[in-house]
Amino acid sequence: MSIFDLTIDVGLISILLLAGVILRAKIKALQKFFIPASIIAGFAGLFLGPNGTGWLPFSEAIADYPTVLIAVIFGAIPIGAAKLNWKKMFGRVRNMWVYSMCLTLLMWGGGAMITYLVFSHIWNVPAGYGLVLGAGFLGGHGTAAAVGEAFSGMGWEEATALGYTSATVGLLCAIIGGLLIVKKYARANKTNFISDFKDLPADLRTGLVKKGSRETAGEETLSSNTADPLFFHLAIIATVVVISYYFQETLNSIFPNISVPLLSLAFIVGLLIQLFLRYTKADYYVDKKVMNRLSGTATDLTVAFGITSINLTVVADYALPLIALFIFGLIWAYGIFHFIAPRVFHQHWFENGIFGWGWSTGTVAMGIALLRIVDPKTKSTTLDDYALGYIGMVPVEVIIITFGPIMMMSGLGGVYAFTLLGVCTVLLIVAGKVGWLVSKEEVSGRHKKEAV
Repeated sequence: MSIFDLTIDVGLISILLLAGVILRAKIKALQKFFIPASIIAGFAGLFLGPNGTGWLPFSEAIADYPTVLIAVIFGAIPIGAAKLNWKKMFGRVRNMWVYSMCLTLLMWGGGAMITYLVFSHIWNVPAGYGLVLGAGFLGGHGTAAAVGEAFSGMGWEEATALGYTSATVGLLCAIIGGLLIVKKYARANKTNFISDFKDLPADLRTGLVKKGSRETAGEETLSSNTADPLFFHLAIIATVVVISYYFQETLNSIFPNISVPLLSLAFIVGLLIQLFLRYTKADYYVDKKVMNRLSGTATDLTVAFGITSINLTVVADYALPLIALFIFGLIWAYGIFHFIAPRVFHQHWFENGIFGWGWSTGTVAMGIALLRIVDPKTKSTTLDDYALGYIGMVPVEVIIITFGPIMMMSGLGGVYAFTLLGVCTVLLIVAGKVGWLVSKEEVSGRHKKEAV
């Protein structure tokens, strides 16, 4: 692969992303279903690229880009993070943390469980097939790339295409299913700040932000006569990724039978670099907003390249088990929303729950889009609580992604599935015992009040 291959790949996907932005701004149907430009670009790339008509000359490397991009996303999470007083904040965000943990454990564990108990006895699917649901629905295209990388190292190269397919289907189910849920619960008077689509701000519908509503993308923390501030932040993330890459190569040479995802190492290295920055007081010159923008850019590219690189032949070969897995995933995700959210959140359970639905089936962006529909004036603290609670959940997610493929391919799929489900059960029991959860009486009374 040459530098010109990379240039052409990025250039072509950029053209498709710009076309996606224009189509989202102009076509009402795309606005109504909040279809991101990255998904539009991905489907266009799938149709016009090497896995479709072949009209666009993408290189063979397009399936590998998300592996690096997800390392950028996870590596950026700790960089620039504010130092928090967890004793003071925990009381407020604990229930969102509990719900985030349950979503993570149940979505990963549920897919592994149904495959171990049912699908593996119906179809001849690989041992790691159960992780396709968690990697795609909950994790998204970047996590699908990381899990696919791990499985490829153990001989199952089709996992990446299946993960991308799962992530793509999950994105569509997140918003379409979410809108149906919103309508159903609004009619049942179970929402607090409901809004009609036509009343939503134009910037949310079209994706184009007008003057007066625009926010700054970050601050210049470095003088441009030293180095451009944007490049300074990009250099920090690039340092994290390159150290993680060589760390991964070293581990692979020492333990050739174990494949550690690059994103897992990137998160650890990012955490260490953040500790170093904080120790030297250099973190004062790191703007978290800029880091988030770079991470968001990597996310858009991950989605676009991920969908473009889906191998439709592989998808066709797994058509029936994939359909069965997706149906189970939707029912499972709705069960988490319907039964667990009302028992975890003391206030605004529906708004928190619908955000969780969008996240657990698609992406955090989909969750935010749904939240803006039911809470247009941001009266709930959902996003603030999620941002803080997610920090305490990331290490668990990294462990799941790192050791899941190894355990599944080692014949420990049952142990893996029931361990995750068991941890979730214990967490809910403990949370209930210490008084964090909503009592059955409160839940019952709340539903009766809402019905009236």
